[in-house]
This record gives sequence, C-alpha cells and structure tokens, in this order.
Amino acid sequence: MGHREDLLEGAKRCLLAKGFVRTTARDIVKESGTNLASIGYHYGSKDALLAQAYVALVEGMGDAFEGDGAGGITAEPGSVERFRQVWSNIIGTMREPGSLWRLSMEIVVMGDQLPEVRDHLAVAQREAGRGLIPLLMGGREEDVPDEAADTLGMFYVTLMTGLIAQWTFDPKTAPTAEQLTEGLRQVIEAATRT
Repeated sequence: MGHREDLLEGAKRCLLAKGFVRTTARDIVKESGTNLASIGYHYGSKDALLAQAYVALVEGMGDAFEGDGAGGITAEPGSVERFRQVWSNIIGTMREPGSLWRLSMEIVVMGDQLPEVRDHLAVAQREAGRGLIPLLMGGREEDVPDEAADTLGMFYVTLMTGLIAQWTFDPKTAPTAEQLTEGLRQVIEAATRT
C-alpha cells in the first residue's frame, strides 16, 4: 500500500478506537506509519481524511446489510417481508459491541465542531440513500435516479439515523425489525383506507 491507503486504513482504526473528536493527526500518522505532511498532500486535511475513512467503514457494511447464510435476503424486492429482512440485518450491525454507528451520533452531536467532516458526510447521505434503495426495492444502485435518491433514499436514511440514535441511546428499548415492519404495515393500512 502507498501512503494514501495507509493513511485511510490508519484513520479507520483511529475512528473505531477514539472517534472523530479525540483522533488527532498524530494518532493517524502513528497508526499508519506515515508522516504529517502526507495527510495534507493526499486528503487536504485531517477532517477530510476522517470523513473519507468513515464513509469507507460504512461502505464496508454492505455485505452485512445483505446478510449471509440464514440472515440473507430472500423476499421479493419491495415487499414488506424484504423490508423486515433488510432492517433485521442492519439492526444486527448495531448490536455488535463497538459498533461504528456511534460515530454517526458523534457527528450529530458534535457536527458544529467538525464542520468539514459534517459537510463531507452530508453529501454522502444522498449516496447512502441511493445504496439503500436497491437493497430494499431491487435493481442496481447505478440505475437509481436522483429524484428517488432524494425522496425514497432520504426516507431510508432518516429511518437509519433514527435507529442509530435509538440503538446508541438505549439498545434495550430500541425497535426490532419486526416492530418496524409492524409499524410500516399500520402506516400502509391507514394510508390505503378509503
């Protein structure tokens, strides 16, 4: 690996160990075996590097969202059962000790102190929504139009952010996929009454 990749990998490890606010440029350099000048040269700033490292960590969760073995997605795209299966897999990633999702809450709470990180991740939200749509509705991510990313995708991102907050705050009372699915059924039922 070159310095760029070493920095990214070191930043990922630092984020998981210390979070955004407590990670220093020196921490990243020590973890990556590079030098301080490399951060500016390859990423522009420590905050830009941390934002990219966070996005890379989240993108690495894609396989977990799709499930493996018994937790795989088998239901028809767009179905209520598919909704349950996907959110069950996503919630499974929140149950893990040291979940990376606490980093999301750090940005929500500390975003004004980390404006470059916040701004970078705000742009990434649209792409997160674009990635969730095919997972739940079928199709390919590259075929999702911007309008769908800005509506349905943002609906899913909002649901995800709320789940992250609840699972970070109190995992014992956070909703399960079954509870979310039942809530969705009730919304559908109420919306389709004539």
